[in-house]
Amino acid sequence: MKSSTVITLLWFLILTSCSNKYQQHIKEYTFHAADGKPDYNDLNYWAAHPYKHDVADSVPKPLRKNYQPDSTVDIFFIHPTTYTDKEKKCGWNASIDNDTLNAKTDYTSILFQASIFNEAGRVFAPRYRQANYYSYFPQSKEDTLNAIKAFDMAYNDIKTAFEFYLQHWNNGRPVIIASHSQGTTHAKRLLKEFFENSNLKNRLVAAYLVGIPVEPDYFTTIKPCISPNQTGCICSWRTLQEGYKPDYMLNEKYTAVVTNPLTWSNLQPDADRHLNEGAVLLKFNKLVKHVAAARIDSGVLFTTKPKFFGSIFYTTKNYHIADYNFYYLSVRKNVQQRVNAFWKK
Repeated sequence: MKSSTVITLLWFLILTSCSNKYQQHIKEYTFHAADGKPDYNDLNYWAAHPYKHDVADSVPKPLRKNYQPDSTVDIFFIHPTTYTDKEKKCGWNASIDNDTLNAKTDYTSILFQASIFNEAGRVFAPRYRQANYYSYFPQSKEDTLNAIKAFDMAYNDIKTAFEFYLQHWNNGRPVIIASHSQGTTHAKRLLKEFFENSNLKNRLVAAYLVGIPVEPDYFTTIKPCISPNQTGCICSWRTLQEGYKPDYMLNEKYTAVVTNPLTWSNLQPDADRHLNEGAVLLKFNKLVKHVAAARIDSGVLFTTKPKFFGSIFYTTKNYHIADYNFYYLSVRKNVQQRVNAFWKK
């Protein structure tokens, strides 16, 4: 089975498992863009925003007792692809006001990924006209041109949202950039354009660029994080089962940046799963310990087969969908570590 098919099936399983949850919320999504473009002055065009209640505010039940959110730092979160329709019924880019798609985004990525950051700061997550999933796998020259245009349109929405955020809501706060999958495709570009060679770099707590490879020479002044308290740096990983590497990774001409999301140190590239204090799987309010290990090798993060109830039936070897979720509590704690270190500086 092709790696692209595996990832699609993973998304399908996650999204359909959440379908009952988000279908009942579709009535909340009643806004419509007159010209098809998002208006970031309208909070409807933000999947998460500190000036409204949204699912990014959710905290897993075991963590609620000691929950103390910080409002002095901002997180700009760019969600992954949820427009996975192979027929591209909306075209190469998703409609910004597709009710079903927006609900799907919120009750998957925003709930299970963006919520990781809600104690470390205020979470901003823009809706954008995301490129269709199959833009990553063009089958012809025409497809390639369409895919480039689709990614450009999506990025321009992200850029517009970030510029609006800086102008109206940042007010000099430190910033964390966080993303997954297609979100990381755009986050890399955003960091390059807005942070790499500007004073804004001095306000970068860290960037969590997950699920898409970051080339070792992509940035010149922003370096990979090599310790858990380092700031102004990037963390990145892609999670696979030990010993497995899909064809597209074998053909990479570079060794991607990889961070161990259990140790956060380049001096400790390997970590047993017993160091993993908590994953969040399909049940958001349940933390599951010791699910996944973490070992860095050749630009990839490997884990032994995940351990959880029912994992005997979990046969996929590509854990892209769970890049954050396998290490939910570890990422949550590390974000706070870096925020604390930033203020000490």
